[in-house]
Amino acid sequence: MNLSDNEKRDAIRLLEAGKPLPEKYRFLLFDDAREVELVWNGKTNEVTNVVLPFQVIEQIDEPRSDAKFGSQNSLFDTTGRQITGWTNKLIWGDNKLILSSLKNGPMRKEIEAQGGLKLIYIDPPFDVGADFSMDIKIGDGDEEESFTKKPSVIEEIAYRDTWGKGADSFIAMIYERLRLMHDLLAENGSIYVHCDYRVSAFMKLVLDEVFGSDNFGNEIIWKRGTVKGAKAKGNQMARNHDTVLYYTKSDNCIYNRRYLPFSEDYKLRFNKDDNDGKGPYRDDQPVGTRSDVSIEEMRKTGKVFEDKNGKLKIKTHLSELEGITLDDNWIDISEVNVMSDERAFYPTQKPEKFLQRIVEMSSNEGDLVADFFCGSGTTLAVAEKLGRKWIGSDLGKFGVHTSRKRLIGVQREMKKERKDFRAFEILNVGRYERENFLATNDDLRAEEKEKQAERKEREFVALILAAYKAEPVQSFVNIVAKKRDRLVAVGPINTPVSSTFVHDIVAECKEKGITKVDVLGFDYEMGLDFSQFKAESMDIAFRIIPREVFDKKAVEKGQVKFYDVAFIEAKPIIRKATKNEKASIAIELTDFSVFYNQDDSGEVVEALRPGGSKVVVENGQVIKISKDKATEEVTREILTKKWSDWIDYWAVDYDFASRKEIIKVPKTHGDNLFEKGKLQDLFEYDEVWTGDYIFDNEWQSFRTKKNRNLELTSAAKEMSKGTYKVAVKVVDIFGNDTTRVIGITIQ
Repeated sequence: MNLSDNEKRDAIRLLEAGKPLPEKYRFLLFDDAREVELVWNGKTNEVTNVVLPFQVIEQIDEPRSDAKFGSQNSLFDTTGRQITGWTNKLIWGDNKLILSSLKNGPMRKEIEAQGGLKLIYIDPPFDVGADFSMDIKIGDGDEEESFTKKPSVIEEIAYRDTWGKGADSFIAMIYERLRLMHDLLAENGSIYVHCDYRVSAFMKLVLDEVFGSDNFGNEIIWKRGTVKGAKAKGNQMARNHDTVLYYTKSDNCIYNRRYLPFSEDYKLRFNKDDNDGKGPYRDDQPVGTRSDVSIEEMRKTGKVFEDKNGKLKIKTHLSELEGITLDDNWIDISEVNVMSDERAFYPTQKPEKFLQRIVEMSSNEGDLVADFFCGSGTTLAVAEKLGRKWIGSDLGKFGVHTSRKRLIGVQREMKKERKDFRAFEILNVGRYERENFLATNDDLRAEEKEKQAERKEREFVALILAAYKAEPVQSFVNIVAKKRDRLVAVGPINTPVSSTFVHDIVAECKEKGITKVDVLGFDYEMGLDFSQFKAESMDIAFRIIPREVFDKKAVEKGQVKFYDVAFIEAKPIIRKATKNEKASIAIELTDFSVFYNQDDSGEVVEALRPGGSKVVVENGQVIKISKDKATEEVTREILTKKWSDWIDYWAVDYDFASRKEIIKVPKTHGDNLFEKGKLQDLFEYDEVWTGDYIFDNEWQSFRTKKNRNLELTSAAKEMSKGTYKVAVKVVDIFGNDTTRVIGITIQ
C-alpha cells in the first residue's frame, strides 16, 4: 500500500465522515486493480446459474403437404428430407434464464456433442426510444388493412428493466448476458454484437472486460444505405451507419476470409493488359508476398518486373484473384427494402445478405450458431440455408411466431429445391419459471419446508388477485376472491386447469346459488371442452394469467391484463377405408373467437383530428375509427368482418398423444429442481415424462406477405384403424396461441 501521510489522513477523515473515497484510492489501495475499468451503478460479478428445464411446445419435422399424405411418408420425395440428429431450437422467454439453463443444464452436453457453439450474433435493444410496437396486417386481398400492435406488458417490463436507469441498467443487463454467452462459446468461437451510436462506446468497454481486449477483432461499420433516407438535423450530420463489434474467445478462432468482387473503378485503376488475353492485371504487390513460387520461375513467365523506381513487382491478373479482401467498412449491403420478399414487417429486421456474410466468415457447414435476440429470425433463416445448426431465442411471443412462419417457409423452399433441412422445435421455460418462483429451501426440515411452500403459494395467489383487482374471500373451497358481482377461482400454479377442477367449481357454485364466476389459469388442459360449462346455465369466464404477474411493479401500476381464453371450433372430416384407399382424417376450421382490448375508443375519438382515422382493438374487434374533415362526424368500421380475420396461422397434429414431453431432471437434488448457487452435475440426470405431449406440427397454413389467404381445411392424412387425439393449434394476429384436442375414432 503506497499511501502518503496526507493520503492516509484524508482517507481516514472521509471514512469517519461516512463519505466515499475518491476514485484514485481504488488503484492506490489495490495493487491488482485494472488500469482501465468500466464501472456502473449496481455493478456485480454475480451471474445467475439457475437451471430450468425446457418445455417443448411444438416440433416441426416436415413442411406441409398440399395433397393427401400417408403415415409411412410414402408420398414424399426421397430428396430434400429432414436431417436426423440435432434438432434446431427456437426458445421463447427471458434470455438470461435461457442462457443460464443452456450453460448449466443438460442441454450443455448436447451443445458440446455438436462441437460447441461456434458463433453468436446478437442485436440487443440499443434504441432507448424503442417501444416494441409494430404494424400488423389484417384481412386479405383488396380488404387488407393494418394496425399498430402495442407492446405486451412483458415487453414493457423488459424495456423498463433495460432502460429504467438509463445506461446503467442497459449495461447491467447486457453485461450479465455477455458473461453467460462467453461461457457458452466454444474455444474457437466468435461473437458479433450489433449496436449504434447510443451504446457503442459502452458496449466496447463491456466486451473488452468480458472477452478481453486482446480478443477484439474488428469494429465493423455498416452503412445502412438510403432506404430510410437518413437526414441531417440541426448541427448534426446524417446518421447512416451501425456498428458491429467482433470478438473471439481465443486466437484459435474460425475465420473464413471474405472477398468483394472487383468494381469497374478498381479494374480501371489497374487497367493494364499484356495482350495475353487474360485481361487487366495489378502490379502493386512487392516480391516476397508470393512464397509458393520462386522469383526465377516468375521471371520466366513474366510475373516479375522492375518498376520505374527499380523495385521488383509481381504481375497478377485480376482473373487469378478471388476479389478485394473485405475490410471492416461495409458499404455494399443496404437495409431491407420495403418491397423485398424477405421483409417480415419487423422493426429491427436486418438483411439476410448481412447475416450471411457473418455466418460464412465465422462458422463452417454443420457448425452450431446462435442468436439470443433473434427478432424475426434472420440469423436462423440464414443459418438453415447455409447448412448450419442453430439456437434462437426472443422475449416477444410475436417475434417467436414471426420466426416460426419464416423458418417453415425456409423448410418449404429447401424441400422444393430438393435440399436437406433440419427439424426445429419451439421451447420455453414458462411453467418451470413458476415452479422456480415457488421453490423452497432444501436445507429446511420437512415440516418447515411444507410451511414455507404454503406461505409462498399464498403470497403468489395474493399477487395474482392484486393484479386482477379482486378482493380475497373466505368460507369457500374453490373460490378465493370476489371482483364486483363476480366470484373468482384461481387454478393450480404448476399444472393446467383440469376439467375436474372446473366441475368442482361449478358444483360449489350451484350448491351456493352462485351464477357468475371467473376462472383464472396459467394453462388449460388440452381437450378441455369449455362449451359444456357454458351450457350449465352459469355465466362462467375462463381467463389466462399472464407472465407479467411475476413483476410486482407491473402489478402495482395496474399494467397486468387478463385475456379470455380463445375458442376454437373444428370439424373432423373422416373418410372410411375402401378397397383401394386407407382411411384418412382432415380438419376443417369452422370458428375462432377472441376477446381483446388494446385501446379506449373514447380517448381515441377525442384525440382524433378532423379528416383523420385510427385502427383500434376493442371488445374483441378491430375497428377503424374515422372523423369527417368537414362535419367531424365519427364513423366506426369493423375490420374483423369474419372470424378467420383473427387467425394468422393454424396447424394440425393428427396423432397428438404419440409424442410425450420428456424433460431431464437432476438426480442429485431430489424434488428441488431449481436450487440456486449450485451447478448440477451435467451427467447426473433422469429423463421424466411431464404428463404432457408435444404438438407435432404435421400440416400448417398461414398468411404471408405475398399470400394473405388462409386455407380453412387441412390436407387429409392416411390413418390406420384406432382411436386418436387430433390437436388443432391456432395463432392469432397478436401471436397468442390456442390449442384444442378432438377425440376421433376410425373404424
